[in-house]
Amino acid sequence: MIVKPLVDVAKEALSGPSTLEYPEEREAVTDNYRGVHKLDMKTCISCSACARICPNQTINMVEVDTDMGKKVMPEINLERCLFCALCEEVCPTECLILTKDYDVERFDRRGFIKRPEDLK
Repeated sequence: MIVKPLVDVAKEALSGPSTLEYPEEREAVTDNYRGVHKLDMKTCISCSACARICPNQTINMVEVDTDMGKKVMPEINLERCLFCALCEEVCPTECLILTKDYDVERFDRRGFIKRPEDLK
């Protein structure tokens, strides 16, 4: 009666670590995982559909200098984002997508606000 729990504890104590050595080791994500946004600035047509559909009003349209002059493009606040992918679904040119990247930890809250240049 006492032996089985002691054997179980010994097995767990002698087994390897149960956590990952992040960031060297990363957890595998599923196919339907939605991570950090990626923006193709060349195909964005500044339609603001992503900003209008966002349920948390996470996306603000900001002016950006590009090769073709000034354009209005999405700036995303990852701290407020639900990662619902509505912005990806509504984008007519498919320039805004959600990647599998989940590296969003920051030391400063301002790091969560991603300008269009940072979403590459």
